[in-house]
Amino acid sequence: MGLLIQYTLVFASVLAVVAIGGMFSERSGVINLGLEGCMVMGALGGALVMSYISPSVPGFIVVPLTIIVSISVGALYSMLLAVAAIKFKADQTITGTAMNILAPALATAIVKAVTLKKDGKATPYLYYINAHEFFIIKIGSFELNWFIILMFIVVIVAYILLYKTRFGLRIMSCGEHPQAAASNGIDVIKMRYTGVIISGALAGLGGIAFINSANSSWPFDAGVVGFGFLALAVMIFGKWKPINIFFGALLFSLFRALGSTYTGLDFLKILQINAIIYNMLPYIVCLVILAISSKNSKAPKAEGIPYDKGMR
Repeated sequence: MGLLIQYTLVFASVLAVVAIGGMFSERSGVINLGLEGCMVMGALGGALVMSYISPSVPGFIVVPLTIIVSISVGALYSMLLAVAAIKFKADQTITGTAMNILAPALATAIVKAVTLKKDGKATPYLYYINAHEFFIIKIGSFELNWFIILMFIVVIVAYILLYKTRFGLRIMSCGEHPQAAASNGIDVIKMRYTGVIISGALAGLGGIAFINSANSSWPFDAGVVGFGFLALAVMIFGKWKPINIFFGALLFSLFRALGSTYTGLDFLKILQINAIIYNMLPYIVCLVILAISSKNSKAPKAEGIPYDKGMR
């Protein structure tokens, strides 16, 4: 049971952070379907830091440096969406999908180039065994990581930022009625760029959190196995609200954790269910929950609609 709780928190630390990132983008009026791609690129940036950093560098430097690079790379990659959707008014769904297709291919090409130069043999795997241990936090029999703590910080900060600050009210107004926001002196273009960049930054953080749970390496040709899309489902289930998103992430992560820990749970062994079913659970639950709850979910009214100053 302890292992189930541990895995649930680990997966939740990815889903909650990425979903909150998507929330900021959609609250500003831009749909970021490219969260998956931002996760992959953020993971790549962090993995390169962990792979190349010297084993003699202390953990209190490795951890923040890896996180900062992952956030920065994720934010930079999200600029593809920001420029295409905001400046050129491109279709946000197509742009996000293209980003998701591009990211694993680009990351794999970079990793193969790096490993070929380093070891003389190109591989999509990037090893970072020297730095991985710095992210582990041991509390008795539990093995958690720093990303779980960051998840709670992100949820709290997002709630305060969205509901208790002028910035949050402005970004929400841009996603609901951008023309009315502009008439009150709010720079809608600037707020939308900010929302997308925040989403990319948090997706990058979620990306390094995801691959960090894989011990010492990660195959970048596998991407992040749909966690970006699961995060979008969590965001919709959470009705674009930070606290709701957090609890939604815990629920989805519980079912994802069952797929990783069912062999160690006696009460599940009795059921004698095929392992494939447990691995399918989070995606099945995702479809069922969205089918039930999506009717009551009210997305920001102006999301996905390019901002036109001339519209009223």
